[in-house]
Amino acid sequence: MSIANSIRAQMPPIHQEGYPFIGGFALGSLILFWIWTPLGWLGTFLTIWCALFFRDPVRVTPVRDGIVVAPADGRISMITQALPPAELGLGDRALPRISIFKSVFNCHVNRSPVAGRIDRIAYRPGTFINAELDKASEDNERNSLVISTPNGRVGVIQIAGLIARRIVSFVREGQTIGAGERFGLIRFGSRLDVYLPEGTRPLVAEGQTAVAGETVLADFRLADAGRTFRAD
Repeated sequence: MSIANSIRAQMPPIHQEGYPFIGGFALGSLILFWIWTPLGWLGTFLTIWCALFFRDPVRVTPVRDGIVVAPADGRISMITQALPPAELGLGDRALPRISIFKSVFNCHVNRSPVAGRIDRIAYRPGTFINAELDKASEDNERNSLVISTPNGRVGVIQIAGLIARRIVSFVREGQTIGAGERFGLIRFGSRLDVYLPEGTRPLVAEGQTAVAGETVLADFRLADAGRTFRAD
């Protein structure tokens, strides 16, 4: 294999949603080079960053009934019991919620946490406060999916952040989706919340790094008391 092919093999593919933005950054870089060379190099750096933002690498998802995988790359910022948003129709009892915060350096393609049928998609406009804050789950613009599985209904919510201004969905109500399949993205920083059926025990810890489609968040078939963690 040639050096060029080796380098190309290490570069993740770019999602089609990113091409207009990458093209805009590249055009801006050319204009900046014409104005002043150092500005052009800054534009080139931003163009590379934009391409990395829209990267869409292949992920290897564990395939077994009952497994819940991370819907997003990022840091697990919160694990708690919380009342799900009314538009999900998941009832008025607090459910286990796992929140994943995505910085502007994370891959932003979102993947389904479970296999099942998409029963509901609900978009709600809102504010754009810091997605790390707990109240972002209630106040920020969001797009919600409810997925029915043999083990119960799972809610996954795309939440816009301080910088993110556009939530994109690739799916429709009534569609069957597999765990790890792409269902949307959020442009330029965001957060995803996953609401699990009552009694589900998370298998991850706050501060842990999640990989979309690969990190196992929970296992409906697991009967033990959960896991303990140590940070080094």
